[in-house]
Amino acid sequence: MTSEHYIGRYWTPAADGKILCELCPRECRVGEGQRAFCFVRQNVAGEMVLTTYGRSSGFCVDPIEKKPLNHFYPGTSVLSFGTAGCNLGCRFCQNWDISKAKEFDRLADVATPEAIAEAAERSQCTSVAFTYNDPVIFAEYAIDTARECRSRGIKTVAVTAGYIHDKARSEFFAAIDAANVDLKAFTQEFYHKLTYAHIEPVKRTLRYLRNETDVWFEVTTLLIPGKNDSVEEIDRLCDWFVGELGEEVPLHFTAFHPDFKMPDIPRTPAATLQRARKQAIAHGIKHVYTGNVHDADSQSTYCANCGCLLIERDWYTLGDYRIRDGACSQCGHGVAGRFADDKGDWGARRLRVVI
Repeated sequence: MTSEHYIGRYWTPAADGKILCELCPRECRVGEGQRAFCFVRQNVAGEMVLTTYGRSSGFCVDPIEKKPLNHFYPGTSVLSFGTAGCNLGCRFCQNWDISKAKEFDRLADVATPEAIAEAAERSQCTSVAFTYNDPVIFAEYAIDTARECRSRGIKTVAVTAGYIHDKARSEFFAAIDAANVDLKAFTQEFYHKLTYAHIEPVKRTLRYLRNETDVWFEVTTLLIPGKNDSVEEIDRLCDWFVGELGEEVPLHFTAFHPDFKMPDIPRTPAATLQRARKQAIAHGIKHVYTGNVHDADSQSTYCANCGCLLIERDWYTLGDYRIRDGACSQCGHGVAGRFADDKGDWGARRLRVVI
């Protein structure tokens, strides 16, 4: 079935003759021939068509740490791909050429869920990641691919902003093994002005993952100078984080670089990332990382009990690895995450894959 004829799920006819999209909290009402905010879900003859089903912006084999996931089979390779469009409108988008694309000619790679699973198997990847743009908007394609991967023993990863409707959330995450969720800030003002969205649905997704699923997940906050990096905001974020998600969920603070519609904002200083990391640790969060900067100490994993260096990281290259049976090899304290007794050996490579 081609993308032009793939009838999506998560919609109902609206009373005014339009279609009500029930995939994400925007609940777009889409008239005949029109597209939802995400641009990829279109009303065609009174039905919701997912126009990017089976179409990708490209496939690459990456290190799993690039997602970033530091506690999910470290050192292994992941087949990564995305489509086009997004259901958020982040003015600071770091992948805007994909997520804001409105020309589908960039979706040159066509692949069925079966072909993607076969490619991952052939490339000896541990997992497949739905990334580059938010997989929520191509949920049906992601779910079908995840199910095909699972049948072959391949894990799947969602890199997402977590902006998904309650009705679709359970089916989406039931198919997923791991996720990295962007918590873009901790104020509604930031979400409203800089992402054209709302923070509460993201909080609900994080609570859902913590309390109602077995999905392994980590959280990332991109710190933007003067926008979401204040001491007070990070304190509030960490208070909520510990109270709602617990101390063991990894938290990543990553550096912003000028891009898209915010080219005049400077890069995030390394000192800001270090300060935020110290705040989070002071709040009791056990595994706090920095990203988009070179800082091996802050990107390595330490035992929450004895302080032993468990996983040594230098960018995406792993050194010492001291985890056995999911626990610290020195003191036996359990380490939250999904681990093999041996680290992967993919390293920092990035390999383009044609399907």
